[in-house]
Amino acid sequence: MARRAQRGFDDAKVPLLGVMGAFVFAAQMINFPVGIGTTGHLVGGALLAYTLGPSAAVVTMSAILAIQALVFQDGGILALGPNTINMAVLGVLAAYLPYHLWGSGRSRRLAIFAGGTLSVLVSAALALAELLISGVRISNPVLGVSLALFAASAVLEGAITVAVIEALEKIQPGFVRKPREGRSFALGAAGLAALLLATVGVLFASTSPDGIQRLGEQTGIASHARALLATPLAGYQAAFVHAGWPGKALAGVAGLTLIFGACLLIGRAIARRRSA
Repeated sequence: MARRAQRGFDDAKVPLLGVMGAFVFAAQMINFPVGIGTTGHLVGGALLAYTLGPSAAVVTMSAILAIQALVFQDGGILALGPNTINMAVLGVLAAYLPYHLWGSGRSRRLAIFAGGTLSVLVSAALALAELLISGVRISNPVLGVSLALFAASAVLEGAITVAVIEALEKIQPGFVRKPREGRSFALGAAGLAALLLATVGVLFASTSPDGIQRLGEQTGIASHARALLATPLAGYQAAFVHAGWPGKALAGVAGLTLIFGACLLIGRAIARRRSA
């Protein structure tokens, strides 16, 4: 994917990788209720695919997942491989398929919605299949409820993706369709939104577990999780600050900085290889 991203990479996308990567990271911090005791959050694969292109989106989402696992102990190192395949590779490609097929005509909004919805459904189905193949026992009632909750999260993913794309294109017409033209206004808005989500949005985020976490608790997998090393930003809470909003906000800003820097370095490396 990195080589494919290199072939179709536009140097103007370098800052875009950093800003959109940071925005998706911040959006993933905001959990919202989708069922009793269960939450969902924007995954962002479709949003990255439409703004960066599928190959660059795969690379960016992979960087986000890696930093979440290694720095924030979110997802876990052992699950990083499956998570990358489910969300960063197949999830992104599934999101881009409807947009590629019929996203340039009058059905563009529907294609964006369908892509966002499909990305979550594919990622969730793969995660469930991997658990079942691994021998994890999931009762039919739990499986049915999980599928319903994932479907609700998928629909919300599609709706949020449409709303974000339309908001960016109102600020900067042609933001998605014309990558070579100026994006300073939309990039600034996305960057500001990421900062607000990571610092203020966390005040309103639900603390209930998301669908996968809830499933892990119901099947007993969560009780076997062990942390080999404790990081100072584990759980999106700065350990060196008192618990509460300041610690969460500081961890969010640190995450934005790490994601932005990592994506910027990746973008510059791709640009240098392309021009070499």
